[in-house]
Amino acid sequence: MSQVSTGHITALVLAGGRATRMGGVDKGLQPFHGVPLALHALRRLQSANSPLISAFAINANRHLDAYTQWGSPVWSDTLPEQPGPLAGMLSGLRHCTTSHLLTVPCDAPHFPLDLIERLAQAFGQPGVEMAVASAPDEEGVLRRQPVFALMQIKLGDGLEAYVRSGGRKVGQWMGGHRTVEVAFNHPGDDPAAFANINTLESLRAVEARNDSPLP
Repeated sequence: MSQVSTGHITALVLAGGRATRMGGVDKGLQPFHGVPLALHALRRLQSANSPLISAFAINANRHLDAYTQWGSPVWSDTLPEQPGPLAGMLSGLRHCTTSHLLTVPCDAPHFPLDLIERLAQAFGQPGVEMAVASAPDEEGVLRRQPVFALMQIKLGDGLEAYVRSGGRKVGQWMGGHRTVEVAFNHPGDDPAAFANINTLESLRAVEARNDSPLP
């Protein structure tokens, strides 16, 4: 069994991408109800008050002074050229001192507050190395949400080898490990909880549909 113990998770907000579909702006610093997206994600994780989490951090590659003002460590990619979310995950695996790493993107402002506990429960199964969220699409089909993941830090060496060999697909890398999908399709689950924001227009649209940045 590989159960997750109290205080053994570091929670990492991924904000190190290039945001090409947003015109190259620093997505994590774009305001959502007056709060930068990455700070909103950080506060949402903190508001969950999970005893499993002992540390919080942010993965960012630009405007580091802005991110460090929020009081949590800021970890930049350990690989050059910002090769996608796997680079942010690798940075977290290399820096964190806990047994497990939780990652969430900065651009899905309504992710579930019980995300941590539900992913951690998957580690009650034998041999689990990673748990990842899945949620229904518009047709009700469950789709993997690969950047909402909880993983053992022992995966760092294999991930680095995969990325250095040119690998960029999160799903392909996860497919090489004992990964459990955790479905967020229960009664009361928000079907749009994992919807991510890729353009400034969609950011404004999501903001208009929600009155408060935190529950």
